[in-house]
Amino acid sequence: MTQTSDNVTWLTQEAYNQLKAELDDLSGPARTEIAKKIEAAREEGDLRENGGYHAAKEEQGKQELRIRQLQQLLERAKVGETPPDDGVVEPGMVVTIAFDGDPDDTLKFLLGSREYASSEVETYSPQSPLGRGVNGKKVGDDAEYELPNGKLAAVRILEAKPFTG
Repeated sequence: MTQTSDNVTWLTQEAYNQLKAELDDLSGPARTEIAKKIEAAREEGDLRENGGYHAAKEEQGKQELRIRQLQQLLERAKVGETPPDDGVVEPGMVVTIAFDGDPDDTLKFLLGSREYASSEVETYSPQSPLGRGVNGKKVGDDAEYELPNGKLAAVRILEAKPFTG
């Protein structure tokens, strides 16, 4: 999944299906399960000293937040194909860069939304300083981005391949 602007999130069909399945579970069976936990804890008596009740209510709050996040994400999702394997850095690509042109000091990352980050490779948002710096560049190009201290960092694009999940 990758973001193409602040309002649209690009998703592969596979990513969309996974997120939709998570939403369906959270808003159906998981919601029913947490309601049962709260009811069971409530029946134990004094709610002020009932750790199980408070834990269940906290879990419910987190679950409802995730449901809202998924609903918003899927509402503005654009389902499409993986970007072309043309060496151009864009959302949905796994990018390898070299810092200051040093081939031994490299970083490999997915340019995309953290919402669908992979455990296999670190994810950087296209809106991040690094993401903005490399987006649209081609393999072999040099790019710059601003560090938190205000200085510029130089990188060279070594590789850009479509993310295959």
